[in-house]
Amino acid sequence: MFLEIEHVVIRYPGSQATHPAVDDVSFTLQAGEIGVLIGPSGCGKTSLLRAIAGLERIQGGRVRIAGQALSEVGGGRPLHLPPERRQIGMVFQDYALFPHLTVAQNIAFGIPHLGRAARQQRVAEMLDLVGLGQVAQRLPHQLSGGQQQRIALARALAPQPRLLLLDEPFSNLDVDLRERLAQEVRAILKQASTTALLVTHDQLEAFAVGDLIGVMYQGRLQQWDDAYQLYHRPTTRFVADFIGHGVFTPARIVDSARGPVVRTPLGDLIDLQECPLPSAYPAGECDVLLRADDIVHDDESPVKARIERKAFRGSEFLYTLRLASGEQVLAHVPSHHDHSPGEWIGIRPEVDHVVTFPRGMPA
Repeated sequence: MFLEIEHVVIRYPGSQATHPAVDDVSFTLQAGEIGVLIGPSGCGKTSLLRAIAGLERIQGGRVRIAGQALSEVGGGRPLHLPPERRQIGMVFQDYALFPHLTVAQNIAFGIPHLGRAARQQRVAEMLDLVGLGQVAQRLPHQLSGGQQQRIALARALAPQPRLLLLDEPFSNLDVDLRERLAQEVRAILKQASTTALLVTHDQLEAFAVGDLIGVMYQGRLQQWDDAYQLYHRPTTRFVADFIGHGVFTPARIVDSARGPVVRTPLGDLIDLQECPLPSAYPAGECDVLLRADDIVHDDESPVKARIERKAFRGSEFLYTLRLASGEQVLAHVPSHHDHSPGEWIGIRPEVDHVVTFPRGMPA
């Protein structure tokens, strides 16, 4: 493993919080992988990023890169390598470009140890990598927000850091630009074979950039996995609720001739490979996760639901529906099915991954 985070704990002096800012967090990244930490404000993701950079001290655990301990507490004398000795690059939320320096001078700022010719060559390589060779002599204020972000990335990559950290790098950009730039940044990092860890609160950014994504809540890492697993096989109720669109519906697992089925207000869900046994919960009673893409609009279905709200998403609507029995579900419906709030439509479940949790269990 290249980056190893082992049982890291961070506490802030004088904090009245009932739990540490970062509470026993562990995960790993292979060389060349891109990781993303995502979660609500105050979940500890930025604190953890700063600790990896050496800007915060840990109170427990260990941070290692390529086998070298950078921070370590427990089992001996505490170790804290200062930021300048970690060979870690960082891209900040506000880009932090020097306004009085040209683009080329900004990129060259972190590589003064190189000779003039080598420095110029490295700047040219970085500009080519981010596709902005034509703006080398411009000042930062003459660039768009997306261009400034790519220059900040080029400057961070110029010294060839062992690890690159990115703290909310797209939050200052227009919504329409974020996902496109996130994909561009991923391509740049992959082309440079750079190991990176990014912090964001935006799921689309996380999915666009990350090989592995960690969902944090109240200082703890809930799940460290790829986007597919987080969406379809969440291991905690918080992850299930935080990622994507979905609801929890009361259900009961029962035995049938075909094996265990999950009995819901929309009908029986059958997944012989992933459906839990009835004995997994008292009397088989549980909550089942129903994603918006698990619910199919079907006029022939005997199950009807009333449209409470709808949100236009271009190619589809996100309908919020209420069953006659009172349960609420969500559904993605192609936008040419333009029904009005208050209408009743037919729906049926089409669930490929049955995900259940104890009845009424908090996140």
